[in-house]
Amino acid sequence: MKKLIALALAALLLFSLAACGGTSDGEASDFKAGFIFLHDENSTYDLNFINAAKQACDNLGIKAILKTNIDESNDCYEAAADLADQGCGFIFADSFGHEDFLIKAAEQFPEVQFAHATGTQAHTKNLPNFANAFASIYEGRYLAGVAAGLKLNEMIESGKITAEEAKMGYVGAFTYAEVISGYTSFYLGAKSVCPSVTMEVQFTGSWYDETAEKEAATMLINNKCVLLSQHADSMGAPTACENAGVPDVSYNGSTATACPNTFIISSRIDWTPYFEYAIKAAMNGEEIKKDWTGTIETGSVALTEINEKAAAEGTAAEIEKVKAGLADGSIHVFDTAAFTLKGKEVTSYLADVDSDADYTPDTEVVSDGYFHESEFRSAPYFDLRIDGITLLNEEY
Repeated sequence: MKKLIALALAALLLFSLAACGGTSDGEASDFKAGFIFLHDENSTYDLNFINAAKQACDNLGIKAILKTNIDESNDCYEAAADLADQGCGFIFADSFGHEDFLIKAAEQFPEVQFAHATGTQAHTKNLPNFANAFASIYEGRYLAGVAAGLKLNEMIESGKITAEEAKMGYVGAFTYAEVISGYTSFYLGAKSVCPSVTMEVQFTGSWYDETAEKEAATMLINNKCVLLSQHADSMGAPTACENAGVPDVSYNGSTATACPNTFIISSRIDWTPYFEYAIKAAMNGEEIKKDWTGTIETGSVALTEINEKAAAEGTAAEIEKVKAGLADGSIHVFDTAAFTLKGKEVTSYLADVDSDADYTPDTEVVSDGYFHESEFRSAPYFDLRIDGITLLNEEY
């Protein structure tokens, strides 16, 4: 009798897990997760998301449905609606311009959990089934900047350039806070070890345009920028660097295979921890945190292996030292003592955290001697144009 009761209880437990879409001890589930990507595997940005989505769903034993090359238009809404109709309990989109259309889908499908990367509206829209996520990638870019600064020092010490010629170039997509935060943190990382560094930024007006990115990088090289980095998604800039023999810090993955002589290091967001967290919440019927910010500690901010062929000696040890300082709070990326704005230290700044059409400043973000990036919402809001960085154009 006891054996029959135990078997009955076990059957009831399995039925309950199946009914709520859960899994037990890694068993496969019929839960589905849907993903919407702006481009496909040819974009380093989207490939980074695609790999994480596949990895997270494999880890959880669930089915992933991927939609690629979805424009920042009503196509996103239609893709989300189709994923919901296919039975996805969690749907994610990866580009800033997807947000309004994903919100529209969230309002229509309240039983589905929606999440979005780089968005700004979740904490003000307050929909129970819509969330934003990002990571403290400014810390990863700062560390990559340290590697860049060490390379500049090596070039100065060898006599290849003078200290005054330590000028970096940066290929950016748009003049948004996300890009400004990224190139500023990269610059400050370099400046922390190479005080004479300056930087020029050229924007392309597109997240993925290989021709425009290659042209922007070539122009920066012709402007005597001796090291380049980027916040754009193609191989355009790294290829231009390899062709010209200019050291390069890429983004969202290693370019060492294509650029073995110039690639130094790359930073990226590893989205696997977030996907696992958010999908588990959706499977368990729990609300996903409105603004989730991944960190180095959560495994969300990652660096590729250093290319010793191009990097300066001692780069790995210095990065580990700085990483420890970021972790224990002794180093802050946007330490206001480390930069000036029109020759003055920044002691106060109202940022547009609760985004609106007019980008109205609403939140004090400077305290304790540093700018508190990604603490009041996950998406970056650092948009200060600090001294030492020259914007050659603007694109919105």
